[in-house]
Order: sequence, then C-alpha cells, then structure tokens
Amino acid sequence: MGSGIALVAVATGHQAVLVDVNQTVLDKSRQGIEKNATRFGRKLFKEDPAAADVFVAEALSRLQYSTQLEQAVSGADLVIEAIIEKMTVKQDLFRKIDNIAPQHVIFVSNTSSLSIAEMAAVTKRQDRFAGLHFFNPVPLMKLIEVIKIDQTSEATYNALLEFGRALGKTCITCKDTPGFIVNRLLFTLTSGALQMLHNQDASMRDIDTAMKLGLGHPMGPFELMDMIGLDVTLSIMQERNERFPGDVSLQTINILEKLVSEKKLGVKSGEGFYSYK
Repeated sequence: MGSGIALVAVATGHQAVLVDVNQTVLDKSRQGIEKNATRFGRKLFKEDPAAADVFVAEALSRLQYSTQLEQAVSGADLVIEAIIEKMTVKQDLFRKIDNIAPQHVIFVSNTSSLSIAEMAAVTKRQDRFAGLHFFNPVPLMKLIEVIKIDQTSEATYNALLEFGRALGKTCITCKDTPGFIVNRLLFTLTSGALQMLHNQDASMRDIDTAMKLGLGHPMGPFELMDMIGLDVTLSIMQERNERFPGDVSLQTINILEKLVSEKKLGVKSGEGFYSYK
C-alpha cells in the first residue's frame, strides 16, 4: 500500500519519500514501483512510447527512498502511515514522529479499520490528524475514504480533500467508525462467505463464482480477501468483534486465524485461500 500511494503521488507531480525499516525492504519496493510505473506510463500513453518513458522518468525522479524516519518527517508537509494493522505499533510511530515533525505537518493513517481517534490521542496535533484510506491496487482504484475525528480542523479536512483530488481520486467522507464505509459493508459479505464455507453450504470457488456472475462483482469474496491480505482481514474482524461482541462468529475468525498462523496471507505471501505460486 505504501508503495502504491508513493507511486500515485509522484505520478501526479508530488515529491515523496518512501520510508521503511531497512534497505532490503526498500530495494524490493523500488523494484515493484519501477515496474508498476512503467506499466502505468504505457497505459497513459498507449500511442506514444517515448512520452511514456519521459513520464516514468520524471515521476521516479520525484521519489526518494529512505530508512531515516526522522529526516524524512522533518521535511514533509504530509505523513501517510501505511504500516502493520496493530494499534500499539501505529501509536508508537505517531508518538515518535509527533516530536519531530514541524507544527504544520498533517498526519494521516491508511488503516482499513482501526480507530483514528485512538491514534491521534497520542499526539499533540489532533486538529491535524485524520484518516486517508486508499484501496488496493492504489494506482487503479479511484476511491479514497477521508475519515474525520471530532478534533480534525476544517483546514486539515479541506487540505486532504484537495490532496486526494490532486491524486486523481474520488474522495468520500466518513466518521471514525469501525471499517468506515467500504469495509463495514464488505464485512457483511466476507463474514457470510466464511460462514457458508464453514457450514459446507457451498465450495469456495462456487461462492466466488456466484458473486462474480450472479451479482457482477469483479472478484469473489475469497479472491478479495486474498488481495486485501488475510492478516488485514483478520484484524478487521477482530476489531469489529471487540467493538460489537458476538457480531462475528467464532468459526469465521478461526478459519482466518488458521491460515494466518500458517503464513498464508493471500497474494502477498503467494498463498491464501488460493495459491499464487
């Protein structure tokens, strides 16, 4: 997600710094970004390969890679967090950079379900804190959910709307509610699919086929969970269950917990409900 957001940012004229924990991870991200940037350029300039090459070169020239978190944050106007879906880890990050970032810097989280208010509470800039929920794959998906908390200022909110539109995205607004809009609705679909699988009402492939050919969805719920990441999907369901006890069946959580414990996280690990090896 972080790589996708960085690519879209530089492709629309913004300067960006992609920060990660070590150089090995950054090198892998760079390879993926350069490959996707080339694909993106060819799509935009189908009839003009030379123009596509210029576009890609210019976009990539605006992107830096760094393991120096403090240095990157100190020179930023906007920080977009896209790390693991663990509240304590996110809070530790925001607590750390709150003391480094200049006063004007806006903090946002790309979390798909966790409370924005809980993250903002560890900082001294709750008026400059919000959620920007992108969708995967970022270059292709046109939507951004902008999540406001009570303390988010109108100036911050309007700046984020302007930024989202500058990325070529459609922005919608949501309160700080579990799952926001898309994942809150998606939760009902994925929970139902997992329960059907547990009950052996239908096979995984037939459930996916039913949603694609019966309702016109671009992919079925199991394919979608693999794309999102089963660890992320599990976090969403656990978060939902904590806030609304009994809303998620134990059986559906057990299915996901088993796969995650086996490191079967979906597309990103090569195997989830389906194999991608």
